[in-house]
Amino acid sequence: MTVTVMKFGIRTAFMSLLILLGGALLTPGGAQPSRLAEFAAQVPAGEIVPGADHYGPPQGSPPVMKLFAGDKLAGYAFVNADWVNSTGYSGQPIQILTGLTADGKIGGARLMAHHEPIVLIGIPPERITAFIRGYAGRDVLNLSHAAPSERPAVDIVSGATVTVTVIAESMMRSATRVARAEGIGGPAPVETAVVRALDPAHGAPENWLALLGDGSVRRLSLSVGDVTEAFKRAGNQEAAEHPEDADPAASFIDLYAAPVSVPAIGKRLLGEAGFAALQQSLKPGQQAILVAGNGAYSFKGSGYVRGGIFDRFEVLQGDGSIHFRDRQHTRIGGIAAVGAPAFRDTDLFRVPDGSTLDITQPWRLQLLVQRGFAARDKAFLTFELGYELPQGYLKPAPVAAPAQSAAPDAAEPPMWQGMWRAKTGQIGVLLGALGLLTLIFFFQDWLVRRPVFYDRLRLGFMLFTLVWIGWYAQAQLSVVNVLAFSNALRTDFRWDYFLMAPLIFILWFATAASLLFWNRGAYCGWLCPFGALQELTNRLARTLKIPQLKIPFGVHQRLTALKYIAFLVLFGISLSALGTAEQIAEVEPFKTAIILRFARGWPFVLYAGAMIASSLFVERAFCRYLCPMGAAMAIPARLRLFDWLRRYRECGNPCQRCANECPVQAIHPEGNINPNECIQCLNCQVLYHHDQKCPVMIQKRLKREKYAATPSTPPALPPRPKVSARQTDANAPG
Repeated sequence: MTVTVMKFGIRTAFMSLLILLGGALLTPGGAQPSRLAEFAAQVPAGEIVPGADHYGPPQGSPPVMKLFAGDKLAGYAFVNADWVNSTGYSGQPIQILTGLTADGKIGGARLMAHHEPIVLIGIPPERITAFIRGYAGRDVLNLSHAAPSERPAVDIVSGATVTVTVIAESMMRSATRVARAEGIGGPAPVETAVVRALDPAHGAPENWLALLGDGSVRRLSLSVGDVTEAFKRAGNQEAAEHPEDADPAASFIDLYAAPVSVPAIGKRLLGEAGFAALQQSLKPGQQAILVAGNGAYSFKGSGYVRGGIFDRFEVLQGDGSIHFRDRQHTRIGGIAAVGAPAFRDTDLFRVPDGSTLDITQPWRLQLLVQRGFAARDKAFLTFELGYELPQGYLKPAPVAAPAQSAAPDAAEPPMWQGMWRAKTGQIGVLLGALGLLTLIFFFQDWLVRRPVFYDRLRLGFMLFTLVWIGWYAQAQLSVVNVLAFSNALRTDFRWDYFLMAPLIFILWFATAASLLFWNRGAYCGWLCPFGALQELTNRLARTLKIPQLKIPFGVHQRLTALKYIAFLVLFGISLSALGTAEQIAEVEPFKTAIILRFARGWPFVLYAGAMIASSLFVERAFCRYLCPMGAAMAIPARLRLFDWLRRYRECGNPCQRCANECPVQAIHPEGNINPNECIQCLNCQVLYHHDQKCPVMIQKRLKREKYAATPSTPPALPPRPKVSARQTDANAPG
């Protein structure tokens, strides 16, 4: 019977491990069958193409549905993600049902499916809807070649730059491809490209002005007035009224770009030593671009600091785009060419793996310009710096050859591989932190015998969890992960979905594995950024002598049931309406306080602030009573295979010290520890070994001290006096 129960426990624990491990991401993503028919059933035909009254069947691959007004062809409907890569900041596709009129104009569009965190939890849907509708009526064949400032302005609050850029570009490029595939504007021209090779014998000018003069280096110069006029043309008067400088002639940005992987240009701009170092870092066929800039506006921005991506510019060639991340970036001190000015920013960018840039063909650098207005709002426009390598750098005998068509998305390497490569550094830091936490748990007996060192180590770990895991890497787990995984099990479960966000995946794997060893405490007590924020807040409150509220244990037990109720309600709703459950999951203030760093509407900020303020008086109040994520992990907590926390027989009877000092009241008055509530903070283990606080250890210490004070050998006796024979005889009995 014991063996059977043990097997059942291990099997159940293993299943719980798999269930929690699978919550690595919010929802499925990556390559999947087209959802065109599904989306079309949800949107009236007239909303996608004005005047249309019904859809035809899906045709072709990628699929397109013709729209009709009676018997007359009115246009076409398609999903952008079927035609182009529309992967957003979340690493999953942004899917937009788009309509194209019969004369090649965008008829309408609706955002149908996405998992962009900033849009799900931070931006009102009507703002995204208004932006998408701004493309209605645009001629896609002309729009694809139009000046960027003629495109609709991006009027979205700060933080959604990457998301709205992907929306705009994927809509335009997919519509262009559909128009060409359907022969709109005449048959698609048979494109031919001229195969051109670099001429190694051609040298570049030595002088900076000469490099500019022959086109080796290209320039984009914008004044504040130029940007203001562009916002006026785009119809954003509010942004136009908030210039960066009162002087319209003031420099906004003076931007320069050049392909330094071209040997002649690279040697002039980087110097011989700098070019040699660049060559060592480049793979065969890999290209590199130098970008330099002056002025009030920086082309780099700060997005790469928060998320590792440069969100203010991208390189475009044909229908393809190239985004750069921090791992492809190198800052350099200056330009080696004679007469080159000093620049505020001078940086090298290597074309990432999986992307191609034919340096012999024209390309362009697209700059995203932002201007703030009101309290938090920002408007965006794009400008382009075009580049074409001067003919002198190319061999003079071109050979005609068919142009290479863009490789279909299916031929690209899995998206998750690129995400893991892009976050190699962050993955290393997180694995190092998990390794340290594992050592803390395995060698906890040694650690807790040193209370001062333990306290400082825990304080440092809490700061790391809040600042790096939370605010920097934004790897905050959520109950939405669990809900979406259960939904994936019932629909389309694929491991590719869960590998798109490497830090979240690693954290879920570690959390699931730790349940078998330390219940939910490894994550809740050490790796949860919002939990760390609460604990640090309470530490500050205690330092400031703010009175602490002691909850009676009976009341505490009943309040802990609230988080289980919250989780069960969310889980039940998710079975039929996952989107509704995700919205109700706002009971978690994680998104406001950690992911968006309080840059959100005042009701959300007020709620998150109230939850944090409660921890001034009750340590980890939200964790104890309201956290549905903690409840989800607590349910399998009793299936753990090991019990690492040590107890004395006297614990709870009569001693109550551990129970009174437990920061989350996880110790019952009778002395046993409730694994559902324990966060493995090890405070009780510090007390267990403390010979100044624990009565058992105090008794042992007193015995040791008493034993140490007791002489180890009895005192020496005084020497006996010598007795003579005469005295002995005199004393002898008669």
